[in-house]
This record gives sequence, C-alpha cells and structure tokens, in this order.
Amino acid sequence: MNMTGQELFFFDQISLSHLVTEHAAGYRAAMPFPHVVLNNFLPPATADVLETSFPYPTEITWKDKTHEHSKKLACQNDTLFPPAIRYILSQFNSSVFIRFLEQLTGIQNLLPDPHYEGGGMHQIEPGGYLDIHADFNRHHVFQLERRLNLLFYLNKNWPEEYGGHLELWGNDMTQCEKKILPIFNRCVIFSTSDSSFHGHPAPLACPHGMTRKSLAMYYYTNDRPINELSPAHSTLYRNGYKNVSRKNSLQYIAKRIIPPIIFDSARIIWKNIK
Repeated sequence: MNMTGQELFFFDQISLSHLVTEHAAGYRAAMPFPHVVLNNFLPPATADVLETSFPYPTEITWKDKTHEHSKKLACQNDTLFPPAIRYILSQFNSSVFIRFLEQLTGIQNLLPDPHYEGGGMHQIEPGGYLDIHADFNRHHVFQLERRLNLLFYLNKNWPEEYGGHLELWGNDMTQCEKKILPIFNRCVIFSTSDSSFHGHPAPLACPHGMTRKSLAMYYYTNDRPINELSPAHSTLYRNGYKNVSRKNSLQYIAKRIIPPIIFDSARIIWKNIK
C-alpha cells in the first residue's frame, strides 16, 4: 500500500454510520450469539493490497500453533507485519472505528489491544483446523475483559469445497448453528463470552500452495455484565470431532494426521474401487 497520497485509506464516520443503521438490530438479535457478516468491507483496491502483501508461511517467523486442538500459524508481532497490514490494523484500532463498534454492538467503552494478543495475522495451510472453542476471557497484561472479535478474510476465489468455514455453535454444543465461508474482503464481528463457541474444526481442503488468510482483532472493556463474569481462563476447547456431525468421524481423524497429498490420493483410489 502506498502510504501517501490518495491511496491512503481511512475509516470515515458517515460510511460506518450507514452500517450501524443497517446492521445494529440484526447484530444484537443474531443467533447463536450476537454477530454480523459484512461483505465487501474495505474498498477493493485496499483489500487487494492487503491480500497480495500477506506473507507466505516461509516468508516471516510465524508462531506454529499446532497442538491437540489446533493446526495453524499466527503472528502478533507488528514489526513483522507488512506495511499495508500494519497500517490497516491501526485503522481497526482507531477511535472512529471503536465508536462504530460501540454503536453496532451496544457494548460501550471498548478498548483496542495494541499488543494484538492472540490476534494479528492468522494463516492455515491445507489440513489445518481450529477446534470449536470459547476464547480466553481476560487480557493477560491489562486484565481487561474480552468482549469482541473481528475477523477479516483475504481469500480470493474460495469455493465452498475448500472449507475453512467459521462455525458458530450454540451453548449446548449439539449442532453448528451457522457456517461462514472465509471469502475475500469479508468481515465478521461477534461478541465473546464463555458460551460464544466458534472455530473451524473440519481440516482445510484447499489445494496445496493456497492458505486460509485472515486478520484478527480483539476488543476489551474494564468490566462486563455480571451474568457473564467468570474467573480468568485460557481458551475453552470442545472436543472437536466428537461434537461435530460428520458422515465418517474416522475419516475426519485420518485427515488430521495423514499428510494431505497422501490422504487425497487414497480417497481417489477408494472412490475408484467403490
């Protein structure tokens, strides 16, 4: 992104106020918890620059978040962000955007996180996943209450069969209530609590050489409604494949542990045999 001249992008209050008028009521009434999906969120030229500048898995030092419940890459070190991404995240932390979030969600006195704890750039390679979970509830440095997540996707030409859907689950964890495809220039905002279960538990099925790219921003307050208060905790994972309805859970487990190229070849051979 050219950081001077007319290409420099700023959120403006008038455009954001239109989004509040259009979506505030729907946000607060959304199920299974308050959320909104905003398509074509940034000007196309701005989103294009963010997508083309997004670093490859080998281009910078990513934090490998591979464990029992996750297989993904993350970077919250803003000195490693490309200039365009570093700039746009500062816009997501700006006062005009914070006011927009407060008006949209009804949550007042929101605070941004300049450290991007748990946020920043996220990237998932083929076969990656993130089990259904509720997020950590308190910032470990400031001890603020986590109230909002913002996810911005940068995945062009992303059909349904690639997967990587953001899944929203109800508190009883009986079924997925909503699936959101992570397509290019789509912004998802949702309220966070101990029962805002979400993730993408199905292993990513995009071709080799492609990844699921997103920017993540989290917002906090000094306090929260008394009925939502709980002791500080880390991420609350739910047991992925046991809670997700699939035609064949053994196939799901196999896809997690077998390299994608071998799994895909075996699946093709099995189809031909059948």
